[in-house]
Amino acid sequence: MKHSSLLKRVLLASTFVSMLVSLYLVFVWVPVERQMGPVQKIFYFHVPSAWVAFIAFFVVFVASLMYLKTRLEVYDIIAGSSAQVGVVFTTIVLITGPIWGKASWGTWWTWDPRLTTTLILWFIYLAYLIIRNSAKGHEKNLRLAAVFGIIGFIDVPIVFMAVRWWRTIHPVVFEANNIGLPPSMLTTLMVCLLTFTLLYSVLLLKSMKIEQVERKLQNLISEALKAY
Repeated sequence: MKHSSLLKRVLLASTFVSMLVSLYLVFVWVPVERQMGPVQKIFYFHVPSAWVAFIAFFVVFVASLMYLKTRLEVYDIIAGSSAQVGVVFTTIVLITGPIWGKASWGTWWTWDPRLTTTLILWFIYLAYLIIRNSAKGHEKNLRLAAVFGIIGFIDVPIVFMAVRWWRTIHPVVFEANNIGLPPSMLTTLMVCLLTFTLLYSVLLLKSMKIEQVERKLQNLISEALKAY
């Protein structure tokens, strides 16, 4: 328990320091992009949010598989908690994307393949959370939610590859042999990716703790009602 508590404090401190460094790099150190101006800086929040959403839904995928295999409650808690965090960051992607798009493309929204598949991804995991929250602890319903979480992950690689498979106005930032960013922008983006990944870890642990407490409370209430 002491080691676990120490690791959590280190993780929280690392996230805080990393956030301060990221904010400094984004708003002070990295140069303003010449064509788009200051609005381009939203890129450093938009891309890491998408990265974290992908990680979160991959965790849902793996934890759901493990829950179906073992029926252990901890894997269901991990999957549900990760899905909550993933939906939050996908929401950030869908908010920051149109702001960036308005400055870059002159429109708030277009049914571009990348944008459309991202919106579908948001709906998929929102539906997953609805199914899971309606399970009320029944194993059959939790299994159904796990299956939905596994199937829903199919859209993640589609979102990632959309700009490569179809003609799209969305830029491809990373290519196999070419990274279309100056060194200062690339450094800032990498630090922001690290920061958002650490933030995801903190939020995941907090969400899991909250759900564990909620389940214990529900069990105590159920036992009290039976005794009464």
